Amino acid sequence: MHPLFAEWVRSETRRQFFTRGANALGSAALASLLGGSLSRAATSSAPADAGHVAIGPHFAPKAKQVIYLHMVGGPAQMDLFDYKPTMQEWFDKDLPDSIRMGQRLTTMTSGQKRFPIAPSKFKFAQYGGSGMWVSELLPNLAKCVDDICFIRSMKTDAINHEPAISYMQTGNQITGRPCLGSWVSYGLGSMNQDLPTFVVLVAKPTNTEQVQAISARLWSAGYLPGEHAGVSFRAGADPILYINNPAGVPAAMRRETLDGLRAMNELNYRQVGDPETHTRIQQYELAFRMQSSVPELTNLDNEPASTFELYGESARKPGSFGHTVLQARRMIERGVRFVQVYLNNWDTHGNVAGRLPDQCRDIDRPCYGLINDLKARGLFDDTLIIWGGEFGRTIYSQGGLSKDNYGRDHHPRCFTMWMAGGGAKGGQIYGETDEFSYNIVRDPVHVRDFHATVLKLLGFDHERFTYHSQGLDQRLTTVEPARVIPELLA
Repeated sequence: MHPLFAEWVRSETRRQFFTRGANALGSAALASLLGGSLSRAATSSAPADAGHVAIGPHFAPKAKQVIYLHMVGGPAQMDLFDYKPTMQEWFDKDLPDSIRMGQRLTTMTSGQKRFPIAPSKFKFAQYGGSGMWVSELLPNLAKCVDDICFIRSMKTDAINHEPAISYMQTGNQITGRPCLGSWVSYGLGSMNQDLPTFVVLVAKPTNTEQVQAISARLWSAGYLPGEHAGVSFRAGADPILYINNPAGVPAAMRRETLDGLRAMNELNYRQVGDPETHTRIQQYELAFRMQSSVPELTNLDNEPASTFELYGESARKPGSFGHTVLQARRMIERGVRFVQVYLNNWDTHGNVAGRLPDQCRDIDRPCYGLINDLKARGLFDDTLIIWGGEFGRTIYSQGGLSKDNYGRDHHPRCFTMWMAGGGAKGGQIYGETDEFSYNIVRDPVHVRDFHATVLKLLGFDHERFTYHSQGLDQRLTTVEPARVIPELLA
């Protein structure tokens, strides 16, 4: 036994020993019945860099990579994509009880004596062969409507941000489950051994009046092996903390250190058999390889001027949404499987007139650029772009109301999301809401249905795509009903 490992064993507490040995007799008995195969597996000397072998899709995928643009806070559907012209006649009139139907309210508006209708102050026009109505705030994205599949009938069960974001990302309102990116990493595996399979980018909005808290719980691997957690990249000169060598430490010394750690971890694995030891070894090795791959990835000096004409000048500013989306394209180009992008400040409880134009300026040109850039590079058909928030907004105003300004509360009953590329049906407008953009009147799409459809595009049957944990065959869509929406598929 290695001296360091022996010291670790000696330091084990009595409680740890009995906890670890709680099932020792049962395991021994089972091993005897299996001819010792169980005990051999526990002390296997299999190479520790073998890692997870992707289970592979159930059928040919239409999408091989994903860029998920999550608009944190919940964009107002009736100000962007769900055109409701008849609401102009309802200005400052109360939302009928027959429409609200006793819906529970957040604490932000539950004390209001009135629920006055706030029509959108923004103009709309129809675009493309699909005739999709798009707000004047998104003039560039409007040019792409025939490449986009719009879902105007999304709905969720959550009414507050933390559970709603968790639901949209992980399929459960309680945090701690694997997110969509982790499931894709587990199912499809890596396309580039020198970069993470699943990357997370957090863009900084121009306006920061009301940002929501987001944390690594959203890109956790949950009960999946830890190697499938998202790797967060930062803007600036040091995108990933602690992967660069400290001053005075040459690469050869770092390599020697990692070799020593690897030997200790392999010994630990042979003694204990914890599969997470493999994850630790792989992450050390990936970090070493990223020392050379990440600087090239994040350096935009070789991008031509035409790139910034396409994405907009904001793409030159590190941390902006434009810069972040351009980085996402570069990652997809280099084989990153799943890129998760977050953009905050869509929680427009007030000052829609001041904040929404800023938010739309942040996303309009970059989203247009991303779609057209992927098409030009031959990556569009294999890359699924997802855009949307965790819920929608109310047609009634929160707080003061005028013709020129208003606020909107959270609304889970209906909201708009869109997909492009990766087998999504371009030019499709799916679902319909009532004249108040308050209730769905045709073709509802629950969060679970959306997840089932995305997994279908990636080549998975959501009912068979499982991971055994805590005695259950866990899945992204849980055990509740979920269905694939065929109309969304090209």
